[in-house]
Amino acid sequence: MIIAYAKSDVGKVREINEDSFYISNPLDKVQLYMLADGMGGYNGGEIASKLAIQAAKKYILNNFEQIEKDRDSIIQLLGSSIEYANMIVYEKSRENKELEGMGTTLEICLIYNSKVYIGHIGDSRIYRIRKSFIRKLTQDHSYVQKLVKDGEITQEEAEHHPKKNMLMKALGCNAFVEPDVMVKGLLKDDILLMCSDGLSNLVDEENIYQVAKVNIEQATKELVRMANDKGGYDNITVVIIKNI
Repeated sequence: MIIAYAKSDVGKVREINEDSFYISNPLDKVQLYMLADGMGGYNGGEIASKLAIQAAKKYILNNFEQIEKDRDSIIQLLGSSIEYANMIVYEKSRENKELEGMGTTLEICLIYNSKVYIGHIGDSRIYRIRKSFIRKLTQDHSYVQKLVKDGEITQEEAEHHPKKNMLMKALGCNAFVEPDVMVKGLLKDDILLMCSDGLSNLVDEENIYQVAKVNIEQATKELVRMANDKGGYDNITVVIIKNI
C-alpha cells in the first residue's frame, strides 16, 4: 500500500505560490503524484504549473486503461502526457500577451506493480530513500548542472553558483519538449520525496534524509519550516510517498 502527504507554502518573500501538486487517493486505481514549479511574469507561473498538472493528469487517467501495462507502454504514456501538457501550456502562453514566456517544471511519479515510473523536466527534484541512503533520481535541467556534467565546476560549487536557477529545459517555453522518463524498482519501506527548488536550494540532502525517514506526515511540515527558517526565498512544496 502507498501512503502520501504533501505541503506547499508561499515562503517568506514571494507574494503568490506558483507551485502546484497532485496526490492520488490511496484507493485510486492509478497511483499518481505530481509536482510543478511555475515561472513567468504577472501570474503566469501559477497558471503554468496548474495547467501542466491538470493536463498531464487528464492524459494519463484517460489513457491508462487502454494501454498494455508493460514497462515500455507506461514509459511512453508518461512521455506523451508531458508532451501534451507542454502543448497546452505553450498554446496558452501564445494566446495571452501577459502570459508570454511562462513555463513550469514538472515531476511525475506513477506507481504501478512495484515500480515507479518517473517523468521529469526542469530543476524540481525526486529523491528516493532506501534503508540508510538517500539518492537523487533526477538530474536538474539547469545551466549549472551542465557545468558540473562538463567538469567545469564541482557539485559543491554548483550549490552556491550565481546562475543556479537558470534552466536549460522547462515545460511550456517551446513547442517541443524532451523530458527525462525512467523506471525504478520500489521496495517495501522505500520513500520517494518530490520537491521544488524552494526546498532543495535551502535544505541539503542529508537534512532532508534525516527528517523524511522518521515520519513522512510530519516531515512535509518540518521541511517547509526548515526552508522558511533559512530565508524562505521561494515557494516551497514537498510531496512524500511511502511504500508500506
